[in-house]
Amino acid sequence: MSGETRDIHLERVSKGRSLVGECPVWSAVQGAWYWVDIPAKTIWCLDFGGELASWSASEMVACIAPAADGSIIAGMETGIFRLQLGAGGTVGQERLATPSALGEGMRFNDGRCDRQGRFWSGTMFMDMSAKRAIGQLYRYSLEGGLSEPVVSNLLTQNGLAFSPDGRTMYLSDSHPDSQQVWAFDYDTDTGTPSNQRLFVDMRSHPGRPDGAAVDADGCYWTCGNDEGCILRFTPEGKLDRKIDLPMAKPSMCSFGGPGLDTLLVTSISAGQDPLDPWAGATILLRPGVQGVAETPFGG
Repeated sequence: MSGETRDIHLERVSKGRSLVGECPVWSAVQGAWYWVDIPAKTIWCLDFGGELASWSASEMVACIAPAADGSIIAGMETGIFRLQLGAGGTVGQERLATPSALGEGMRFNDGRCDRQGRFWSGTMFMDMSAKRAIGQLYRYSLEGGLSEPVVSNLLTQNGLAFSPDGRTMYLSDSHPDSQQVWAFDYDTDTGTPSNQRLFVDMRSHPGRPDGAAVDADGCYWTCGNDEGCILRFTPEGKLDRKIDLPMAKPSMCSFGGPGLDTLLVTSISAGQDPLDPWAGATILLRPGVQGVAETPFGG
């Protein structure tokens, strides 16, 4: 490892605290960051001028991806939806698909688009203490609709990301009983992953693997949940960088900004010390590398 980074300047987005902040994504078209607070059923937006806005949905929103038509695709409690963010914090919701296996006590979790604009997201049983490995990973596209389960037997699906050329897909299971990150060969024409293999066993590193991002060098960045850090792994799965953070439970990071050189990092306050000023914070930092632009859904 090239060394820990302790002197990076951090900027807090606001004094607010998320219960479970998740799924930050940069919209180049809007020039803004979006992310969610899952239990609060809230979508947040930070424009590049520093203005904050929020919208309240009718159910939990777990993951989002900007769409080419200006709407947002979201994995939620009861399915995959198209959302229209309206004036006054209102949200228009159109249900697109619901897996038959999305039963009571479950919801979607982590998600993002591949480089071709297909939306990927997985499901989980919300009570992690039950240790029910019934989560599944799905693909949704305009042409093909909702796929059959592509990966099954997941406890807490997480860590979706794609290499810069789109030919490698990453997926993790962040449950304490798993803590694995896998890599797949990815057919960009058909949207089909194959050759699942262990990429990183996070039990050998600080924190559980949570939400992730890929930089322009093809390195995989994952939030070390419970250990207050972000870890960068080379395409060969070697840890080469660790950034320490002030919050114990960072949940996901995403590259954005006009130069794609800024990370927005969300975090979790649920279950944390209510007096901890950093629990649930959303922060910005510049790690010294560039990310890869996200392809909008259907783009």
